Amino acid sequence: MTLLRHGAVYAPEPLGVRSVLLVGGQVARIGLVDEAAVRALGLPYEVIDVAGGLVIPGFVDPHEHFIGAGGEKGFRTRMPEVSFEQLARAGVTTAVGCLGTDGVTRSLEALVGKARQLTEEGITALVYTGGFHIPPRTLTGTIEGDLVLIDLVVGVGELAISDVRSSQPHLDELARVVASATVGGRISGKAGVTHFHAGPGRGRLSLLHALLDTHEVDPSCLYITHANRTPELMDDAIALAHRGAYVDLDTVDPPLGPWVRQYRERGGPPARLTMSSDAHTPGAHPGRLREELAALVRDEHLPLEEVLPYFTANPASALRLGRKGRLAPGMDADVVVLDERTLEVAHVFARGRALVREGRLVSREG
Repeated sequence: MTLLRHGAVYAPEPLGVRSVLLVGGQVARIGLVDEAAVRALGLPYEVIDVAGGLVIPGFVDPHEHFIGAGGEKGFRTRMPEVSFEQLARAGVTTAVGCLGTDGVTRSLEALVGKARQLTEEGITALVYTGGFHIPPRTLTGTIEGDLVLIDLVVGVGELAISDVRSSQPHLDELARVVASATVGGRISGKAGVTHFHAGPGRGRLSLLHALLDTHEVDPSCLYITHANRTPELMDDAIALAHRGAYVDLDTVDPPLGPWVRQYRERGGPPARLTMSSDAHTPGAHPGRLREELAALVRDEHLPLEEVLPYFTANPASALRLGRKGRLAPGMDADVVVLDERTLEVAHVFARGRALVREGRLVSREG
């Protein structure tokens, strides 16, 4: 058991200064905690005073390249794998890995293996099956099979559209992929999302609008990333968000402030916007999430409670991770404490286990 005392809790809505009790990998209580009653249980517990800290849910990163991306300018431009240490220090307690462009020298088997490694080390790591191209690569032979039979698979993607690197899919091909992911998700009780890589092409998101216009598709199963390429693409993504899709901004080209302003000023639904690190593509790393959160609060002067859901509750909702992204009794004990003044990571807990204390990585044997 761990008791966090005297921190300002954002769940992500502001709850004021409260104590947070973590028991057995879950949040047990938020509010007044009777320490005498805790001691009376006779179980080992730790009390950490986090006065001057902001207690928030762990970051949920919906788009990472666990086994590296890049390589599009030759093999010397290949990026390395994402490490557990990077994720922990960044306050990322849940992340989803994808293949990206290279489905030749990188494989789904390696991606799943890396996700299992990260999970054993302490992070909740999930994956998308497939990749940039149609027909998607799978592990069992079908998208539905991967979703139903492989516990870590939550959807298919990132599937490229409006990009010279895509397979230039036809509308009916897209519809079949989305339908397969949706059915697999329903059978397995998972999100079953199709995660779309939006390229810089002139078609923008017209294929997805046409998909909703002409096929029986649940719009909440469409999850578009890289919407922050151009103002026109962002407007197109906002229109899809109004139809029920989820929209993701990556941190490859910071700052995100102007894009968030555009989304908000054009009336984008707040609950449909998410942020992802896109690590490890060139220039992107997991720590960018915290950096962009800090920039939105400091430079854009946006209230923490308004922007924090983009990094926590919203991606958890998009991915149907019902125990992630929020602080409440019964939720997973994925908790980050930020220094109230600097917004740097001070403490990180994932499923109740301490990963970072006072800004330092906890020994894996500790």
